[in-house]
Amino acid sequence: MLRETVKEWTQQWLEEGRQQGRQEGEADLLQEQLEHKFGPLDEGDRLRIRKADRPQLLAWGKRLLTAQTLAEVFGE
Repeated sequence: MLRETVKEWTQQWLEEGRQQGRQEGEADLLQEQLEHKFGPLDEGDRLRIRKADRPQLLAWGKRLLTAQTLAEVFGE
């Protein structure tokens, strides 16, 4: 029973790590794309990207395709 519990915890820990890694990669990609289109981001915008959840990162990524300004990407 203990062995199964440890296996479950290990699987949960690994999956959480994978999800966190994916989200960090998505944030990195979005930041690179924003900087390519609009120039260097200020620290506040970089922090906003780092703190965003996956659905928010995806929404900003879609807006980036048609946005003319950084404010349009962030929905301001």
